[in-house]
Formats: sequence, structure tokens, C-alpha cells
Amino acid sequence: MKPQEYPATVQELIARLKRMPGVGSRGAERFALWFLQHGRNDARALAAALQGAVDAVSSCPECGFFAENGALCTACDDPTRDSSLFCVVEQPTDVLPIERCGTFRGLYHCLGGKISPLDGIMPEDLSVQRLLERVRNHPGCEVILAVGSDVEGEATALYLAEQLATLPCRVSRIAQGMPAGAGLGHADAITLMRALEGRRGL
Repeated sequence: MKPQEYPATVQELIARLKRMPGVGSRGAERFALWFLQHGRNDARALAAALQGAVDAVSSCPECGFFAENGALCTACDDPTRDSSLFCVVEQPTDVLPIERCGTFRGLYHCLGGKISPLDGIMPEDLSVQRLLERVRNHPGCEVILAVGSDVEGEATALYLAEQLATLPCRVSRIAQGMPAGAGLGHADAITLMRALEGRRGL
């Protein structure tokens, strides 16, 4: 006798959900069954929202943060921002923790990662040249290196400091008010505020 299984479309849905970060087999199954049994309208709305985001959202051409339809992000498009202050982060997701602390009013630059030869990520794989170009266009600016404090983050900060040393800018590093090895997403607003205010020159 053939054992009873979910229909192929349900199995495919479970398999897709399971690929999401933090979602295991049981969680994926629960999500799928909830959508089918109680949340069909929510499922359709979620599918539409996902499709809309995938079609519309890309990287800001100026800083690399999330933007819609090829336009500038809200920070780069804000004339009240201090264009003489750049905060360099590893990933676009690192921008919001800094924004939420309410202290920084400059512009951002997302590298798209950090130097990690073991993972095959070299300086040319990051948005370093775009950063140097932005700094050249704003002589006298300050560049705050807000990359992580792990080994790869420190290597990235040192590399960027060397590249920026010949340009007309000041380079600083956020203070080590965060636990070693932790990313910006794990820090609370007060820790980030103190880290920004206590930044040091390189």
C-alpha cells in the first residue's frame, strides 16, 4: 500500500519555505498548512507583496542601500543630509540599526560584504571603487568605518584606511563599544550611539 503524502504542490511549497533562513522542516510545514487551512487570502497577499518587492526593489545607485525602481534611496535623496559625512557599512541591513539610534545625519555607503579570502571575497568584489569616487567628489569629508569588529571586519577597515589615506578626507572608526565578533544588527541603539560618538581616527 502506498503511504499517504502531501500533494506535490504542497511538498514544493514546504521545500521552498524550508530554504528561508531560520525555518526548519517542521516550521516550513506549519507555515504551509496554515496558509492552506486558514490563511489563503494572506497567502495571496504575501505572494503579491513578494512579487512586487522582487520586481521593484534594487540597490541605490549611489550608496547601495535598498531603493525602488532604480531611484535613489531616501537618505541619498534627502537634501538635509550632511554630505560631508559618510558612514561605511558591510551590508545594506546594517544601515537601519544606525538610523534607529537617531544620532547620524550623514550619508551611507554599503560595501556589499567584507574582505574574506577564505570565502573568496577580495577587495575588488566589494564597492570600494565607488566609495573612493564619492570621497573624491566631496573633498574634506569624513569617512566613518562602521564595519564589524571581527577579523574580517578589521582587515576590511585597515584596507579601506590605506586606500583613503591619499584622498582629501578624514577617516575614523566607530569605537569598540560592541562585543567582539558581533555585527551591527545585534547592537542596541545606545551601544551604537556611543560607538558613533566615540569613533577614533586611524
